Amino acid sequence: MRHRLYFFLPDIDSARRSLDDMLLSRIEQRHIRFISAARLPPDMPEASFLIKTDVLHGATTGMIVGAMLGMTFGALLIGYYEAGQATVLVTTLMGILFGAWASSMAAAAIPNSHLKAFYPDLEKGRILMIVDVPARRVEEIETMLAARHPEMRFGGEEPHIPVFP
Repeated sequence: MRHRLYFFLPDIDSARRSLDDMLLSRIEQRHIRFISAARLPPDMPEASFLIKTDVLHGATTGMIVGAMLGMTFGALLIGYYEAGQATVLVTTLMGILFGAWASSMAAAAIPNSHLKAFYPDLEKGRILMIVDVPARRVEEIETMLAARHPEMRFGGEEPHIPVFP
């Protein structure tokens, strides 16, 4: 399992130095992302669409609601029209797919609810560095960054990030 660490950096130069330190600490670049209100230079890995928006949360919620509505609709079809029992399975699967699609489309326009607490600092011009590190290395990475970057501010930790994103 990985833990997601959040750090605030005051400027681009500090962000570049932090990126270099993370790479030297053998954290792969695909596990390091930056978010800024201003445009980031092309050599810095910017956070993906899935991290910046609530698409994953929306899809999950849509799947749950769609499954419940699909099962209900399937049960009603069996009760009133004497359809086969496979109807419930088919309507549930259709509900899951439609719910995930519709909710993720709506959630694509909404900023990530996990990052809501960070928006005031981002609006002040700070840069948010998001790093996914193995659970056993969390303390080592935090200590290293605190020692090398006194200007950096720790923004929090989110446990249980899957190894394969």
